[in-house]
Amino acid sequence: MESCSGTSEADFRCVQCGFPIKTLYIQYSPGNIRLMKCGNCKAVADEYIECEMMILIIDLILHKPKAYRHLFYNMFSKESVNFEGLLWKSVLAYLILDFYRMWVLSTNEKKWSLPPTVASLLLEFGKMLAGVIFGNLLVFLCVLFYAVRKFLRASSGFYGWKQILLVVLVSSYFKIFLTAMMVWEFPSSVIFIVDIFVVSSNIVALKVVTNSEMMRCMAVCAVAHGLKFLANLNISVCSPC
Repeated sequence: MESCSGTSEADFRCVQCGFPIKTLYIQYSPGNIRLMKCGNCKAVADEYIECEMMILIIDLILHKPKAYRHLFYNMFSKESVNFEGLLWKSVLAYLILDFYRMWVLSTNEKKWSLPPTVASLLLEFGKMLAGVIFGNLLVFLCVLFYAVRKFLRASSGFYGWKQILLVVLVSSYFKIFLTAMMVWEFPSSVIFIVDIFVVSSNIVALKVVTNSEMMRCMAVCAVAHGLKFLANLNISVCSPC
């Protein structure tokens, strides 16, 4: 008989109430498991173990806190994934998608009267690259990390900058829908709708991992995303045409 358990301290969480739990299920034989119940709320600690991945994705899109608890506490535990590898892959994917977002907005705003020259394309590329690096790494993530440590309660397992970074990056999964614009033509307003979903997902994720008040999480995300927007706007205005 095998069990899914963490280290000496409880690494997993009940997806219903967030109470720490050492064991999510007991396996009697291959394919024969029994889900454990939470000692606090008496409900099944994590029903997503027996669900299809699509159910989890739908609940994440619906912003259900229990889906985020499963994702960050029970699915992305350091025992089950390569934490460092997942973190840097998430950073790369986030920056690429953000660069593509800026590229789409830039091409929609600019009306080239003549075919663009190599110099103008390189200038535009450099401007967007500066916006992605400065806006995300130096403004958005630094401000967000400081605000989380200053104004939100630290939760067990999510106290360092790497943990906070992973939470923000993974909860920005709505950016993946920007890839649909490579296949189908959408108005640029769709980008801002995706941005709204990204912000709301960041809020729910921070609420789950810090167990703080919703208004505090909304304020932290609003300040971080607002400063990122202003940083990108300043770069766009100050850059030569």
